[in-house]
Amino acid sequence: MAGLPIIVLTNRTFPETRAALEGAARLSANDDTKPWSRHEVLDRCHQATGIMAFMTDRIDRAFLDQCPNLKVVGAALKGFDNIDVEAATERGVWVTIVSDLLTVPTAELAIGLMLSLGRQMLPGDRNIRENGFHGWRPTHYGTGLDGARIGIVGFGRVGQAIAERLVGFRCHLSAYDSQPLKVPAHLAGKVALSDLPEVLGQSEFVVLALPLTAATQHIIDAAAIARMRRGALLVNPARGSLVDERAVADAIDLGHLGGYAADVFECEDWARPARPTVVDPRLLHPDSPTVLTPHIGSAVIDVRRKIEASAARSILDVLEGRIPVSAINAPHRC
Repeated sequence: MAGLPIIVLTNRTFPETRAALEGAARLSANDDTKPWSRHEVLDRCHQATGIMAFMTDRIDRAFLDQCPNLKVVGAALKGFDNIDVEAATERGVWVTIVSDLLTVPTAELAIGLMLSLGRQMLPGDRNIRENGFHGWRPTHYGTGLDGARIGIVGFGRVGQAIAERLVGFRCHLSAYDSQPLKVPAHLAGKVALSDLPEVLGQSEFVVLALPLTAATQHIIDAAAIARMRRGALLVNPARGSLVDERAVADAIDLGHLGGYAADVFECEDWARPARPTVVDPRLLHPDSPTVLTPHIGSAVIDVRRKIEASAARSILDVLEGRIPVSAINAPHRC
């Protein structure tokens, strides 16, 4: 075992994931649900050949400089804004992602957030728990999806998967994407591509399905929210920093925004050194029209197993001298 390369698993993984790697490497694995600190991750990665990285990790130039033996970062992620891919490429380190396994569960959660926010599910649940159930009352009237005007901001795989699921609700769907996309054949006539101001201005629900980049950070800011219909509902299952959470809280306080549902938060986005450290307390208030989930977009057991298995295969590919099929870069050394 002493001669085997070291692979670091920075977060708790399934036993099957470890079993897939154990014969080829010595594992340094996190057994807890709490992520290691950056200091502890670095301490374990100094001599590592590979890392299975997760949302909680920040793989930047400073990190890579301290890991001279590193050959592969197998990210159990679709979005990779927390990894400096350019720096990894310069240092001969492969970066791999899991490109499509997260699409369907993220789209499913987006629909759940929309229904929960629009139909007042959390206030109704809280009402029963606090006051008991005494029969129907004319309260908790909300907004349904049937026939609603829905705007999808970002029309890649996740945006299209959200649209596919909303077709059954007979929604009027519009979508914006910065890339010159076409509506796929199976959605032709069911989704209208438009510019961002129009999508924001005409929608009862606005759903975000974008990656986080310098161009998309705070794409939903105070000015964008001002373009939205009064009482519109905003749903974010993508990346926290697509949204200026303070601006959202302000718009809710002013009564312009009808509510906000999110599975992701600005404080998570390690690529932003000046990010907020907490969620705006106004969004957390029990009476706030918000639905907040703890980044569970891909938290489907079978899906998570497949995500880890894909990341493990990529790591093994590099250890065994193969080009990993899920690589997003082409480092100088193989």
